[in-house]
Amino acid sequence: MRILVLGGTWFLGKSIVDEALRRGWDVTTFNRGRSGRDVPEVRAVHGDRTEVTDLNRLASQGPWDAVIDTSSSELPPRDVRLAAQALRDAASRWVHVSTVSVYAGWPHQTLTESSEVLDCPSDADDSFGHTGSDGSPTKYGFQKAGGERAVSEAFGERAVFLRPGVILGPGEYVGRLPWWLHRAGRGGPVLAPAPADRLIQPVDVRDVAAFAADQAAATTGGAFNVAHPEGMSFGDFLLACLAVTEADGHLVWVEPELLVEHGVRQWTELPLWRTHTGVWSVNADHAVTGGLRCRPLAETITDTWAWLRADGRPVDHPRWAEHGLAPEKEARILAALASDS
Repeated sequence: MRILVLGGTWFLGKSIVDEALRRGWDVTTFNRGRSGRDVPEVRAVHGDRTEVTDLNRLASQGPWDAVIDTSSSELPPRDVRLAAQALRDAASRWVHVSTVSVYAGWPHQTLTESSEVLDCPSDADDSFGHTGSDGSPTKYGFQKAGGERAVSEAFGERAVFLRPGVILGPGEYVGRLPWWLHRAGRGGPVLAPAPADRLIQPVDVRDVAAFAADQAAATTGGAFNVAHPEGMSFGDFLLACLAVTEADGHLVWVEPELLVEHGVRQWTELPLWRTHTGVWSVNADHAVTGGLRCRPLAETITDTWAWLRADGRPVDHPRWAEHGLAPEKEARILAALASDS
């Protein structure tokens, strides 16, 4: 099996490379050589995927049984289309890492693969789309939907779309789980978003990588929602963070209305917390039938803490700074709640 990974040096891309090498596959990676280090066992090609000359040079080094694209999250549809068209005759299929944000109903509705997808042309630039007043739909979702359309136009039934919600695990660059682990490690009263029994569905990066590899080797196309089928309650998630860090901390559960009243930003200041009813209501039955296997999230938490303690350093990314509640703001909110009780 010969595959080309667009990206391949950090988090999901590197996990896919590691999984492919474990299976004994021949792996080529393509990136600019700026983020992370090339895995020694791969054939590394450096270039800019938005430049036709670089893409044509890459295509000449094929063919491949599959392309797995992990590096299009910040690209407009027209740049995704450029790469898909350049590699159309050099690869048998294309596995595209997309997002649940492509759905018009996210995060308000329960989602299946038949749910309506946002409409965006495949030649759109980065100005296309908008973000709704309540945060839905998002410009990001429109852009990713346009990227899917670009791949579909180039590869047709040979295209596979993976639509994860949140991916966690060792090497995470966004900073969601690392922030909660560091916060748990500081101990003391920990502001926690009620209700404690709210289900969350993040998936481990290694499980997404294995599923992406499975789909690269498959013979059918289509879309898959990639979410943890069992999930974990927010309460158990935070208790696991406290347990693995062995900190002297305790959870202070606060109702969503009070958090909003105190100006806590959903999704970022308290990572993984969002009040919309559909945000963690993603049906992953199709992916499970297709072979998705998700380890318990407690294992993801344990392994991520081990990675952090071993001086785990993600690739620098601006989204890391977006996540987490400042200690002084948390203290002010806790003090105000205590005085009101």
